Amino acid sequence: MKKQYVNTDAAPKAVGPYSQGVKGGGFLFVSGQLPIHPITGEIPEDVEDQTLQSLRNVKAVLEAGGSSLDRVLEATVFIKDMNDFSKINTVYGEFMGNSVPARACVEVARLPRDVKVEIKVTALCE
Repeated sequence: MKKQYVNTDAAPKAVGPYSQGVKGGGFLFVSGQLPIHPITGEIPEDVEDQTLQSLRNVKAVLEAGGSSLDRVLEATVFIKDMNDFSKINTVYGEFMGNSVPARACVEVARLPRDVKVEIKVTALCE
């Protein structure tokens, strides 16, 4: 099995020494996506818009790697404040539609760029 890196201009560049995604063994591992707009570099203020932007970035990496939201097996959502859980769930549920992968949601002390949410996924790919 060969490892293949996935990078796209449709998602923000990595903020550290890692790839946006890595394919191998029929899976695509999408690195945690921050709510950074890939063109402007802007970060939305509220947690709903941050969640939406993170999900858009996840989708862009999935598509660049030959996968899609409906092929996601597992998602991990890192959040700054568990009090935002229901707001994040609402946006996440609307965005994911009928795709309901296994998921964990973890409150963390701090995220890069002091954002409120970061999302990573593992999906099936070609």
